[in-house]
Amino acid sequence: MAIIIGLTGGIASGKSTVSSIMAEKGFTVIDADKAARIVVEPGQPALQKIINVFGSAILTSEGTLDRVKMGGIVFHDEEKRKQLNEIVHPSVRKWMLDEKEKAVEAGKRTIIFDLPLLFESKLTWMVDKSLLIYVDPETQLKRLMKRNSYTEQEAHARIRSQMPINEKKELADYIIDNSGSLDETVKQVNKWIARLRLET
Repeated sequence: MAIIIGLTGGIASGKSTVSSIMAEKGFTVIDADKAARIVVEPGQPALQKIINVFGSAILTSEGTLDRVKMGGIVFHDEEKRKQLNEIVHPSVRKWMLDEKEKAVEAGKRTIIFDLPLLFESKLTWMVDKSLLIYVDPETQLKRLMKRNSYTEQEAHARIRSQMPINEKKELADYIIDNSGSLDETVKQVNKWIARLRLET
């Protein structure tokens, strides 16, 4: 019987780092961000729906989704973000669940769903347990500004578009604190895998 773990965090909390560590250890990682890119590729039904709602101005000259333009529209408009999510999220969930079935059929014991919006989108029904990659809000802001060359205002806007990380802390089954060094995080991941006796 496979166990499905929902890996989540806040923006710039280091979720992708932990996701990579798990993949390097041989665990199956099914990534919602990757799914979100695949389902809006040219020819996919979700992209056509986006064009119908937002117009063809959100396409690049090659006919692909212009993520920067789209991001600029939805980050500052709650209603438009909701419209976009209502198109993309069902396709993402279907893709992830299909991938999970393939992994289960291949005999995988632990499957990691990398889901940035696990709690915001109420997707805990998709997983058996949740693992939050936590970072204190101050460190989160600094890392995001540094990583994306954002102003403090731009970074705050993106952090505010998600549930506060301290609220996520209350909801998670397991927590790994990534406020320190990479070595410290790796040690915590190893301890957590051993404690749960997780197998690939």
